Amino acid sequence: MSHETIYRSLFVQARGVLKKELQQYLRSQRAIRRSRHSSPKKHGLGQIANMATIRERPASVEDRAVPGHWKGDLIAGSNNSYIATLVERQTRYVMLVKVKNKDTESVVSALIK
Repeated sequence: MSHETIYRSLFVQARGVLKKELQQYLRSQRAIRRSRHSSPKKHGLGQIANMATIRERPASVEDRAVPGHWKGDLIAGSNNSYIATLVERQTRYVMLVKVKNKDTESVVSALIK
C-alpha cells in the first residue's frame, strides 16, 4: 500500500478536511490535501490591483431606475474562444461580442467596434 492510498482514504473519510486527532499524525500537518505550490494568492498573482467590490456601487445602480448602467462579463469557451457580454441593467438589453483573446486590449477593441 502506498502513501498516496493512505492519504486518499483519510481525506475521503473526513470529506476533504481531516479531524484534529488525525491531523497530528501526518507528516505535513495539513488539514486539506493541497500542493504547497498550488495557491498563487500567496504571491499576489491572480489578484486585481485596486479592485472595487460590487458592494461599493451606488444605490441607483442597484434599483435599476436610471438607464445607462451596464454590466460586463467574459465567457471562455473551448479551443480558446471568448465572448464578451454587456447587459444594460434597466432594459436588460444584451450585447454579445466575439473576442480573439482574453487580454484587455482585445476585449476593449472588440467592445468598441
